[in-house]
Amino acid sequence: MMTALTRPATVGNFSRGLLHPFRAFGFIRRQPRLYPYVVIPFAINLAVFSLAVFLGLRFFNQLALDFIPLGDAWYWIFLHYATWVVAVLLTMVLVFFSFTAIGSLIASPFNDILSERTEEILSGVRNEEPFVFKVFLQDLKRTLFDEGKKILLFVLGMIFLLGLNLLPGIGSALYAVLSVLWTIFFLVVEYTGYIFGRKHLGFKDQRRFILAHKLLLLGFGSGLLAILAIPFLQFCAIPLGVVGATRLYFETQQPMPEIPPA
Repeated sequence: MMTALTRPATVGNFSRGLLHPFRAFGFIRRQPRLYPYVVIPFAINLAVFSLAVFLGLRFFNQLALDFIPLGDAWYWIFLHYATWVVAVLLTMVLVFFSFTAIGSLIASPFNDILSERTEEILSGVRNEEPFVFKVFLQDLKRTLFDEGKKILLFVLGMIFLLGLNLLPGIGSALYAVLSVLWTIFFLVVEYTGYIFGRKHLGFKDQRRFILAHKLLLLGFGSGLLAILAIPFLQFCAIPLGVVGATRLYFETQQPMPEIPPA
């Protein structure tokens, strides 16, 4: 019997992965028991987003007032508002990274539970392990530590790629392509990480899974990146990513039906 792990990579896998974050919305809507684990990360994301926008615009506004005087001449007015445009664009970039990284870090304990509850619904097997506060604290510490390592790796990677802009000619083009691919890879590692961490599997196992389903997970990361780029819908990106990744992993572990001989 052909298993999920031996499915050939096809373009259809990319489109299937691309739709997984969006389909997670309908799955959550039909499962009221998941609502508490979605509302809390949503509130955290909203708070992080609002704070990042407020601080970013306040900082750049003060910068514009300090260094770009608003005179009566047309060029001072043009320079002032051009600075504001740059400020808004930079704020959007900072908000994206803070929203993706800091929001995921703070919400990670809830995301772990959300992933576990999603898998229980999909498998029909409830986790009967009793709640032990000491174990909970250990899991919380492990989850936050793992999240911190992943975020640090992501930030260092982006700083390294930023240096490509210094290359004449193709530097900016390389940065534009590689930074998007690096972000997609981070999103895939981030949201599938809850499953592997809960099953006490290391990054080696996670990497093997990612390589075995390259197009599927490339599509998943691209879909999630698209959600992050859509205003207001980005508030739902983290729970949609957690549920979407859990469903995707569960589906890949199901055996394919046998194909009768021609």
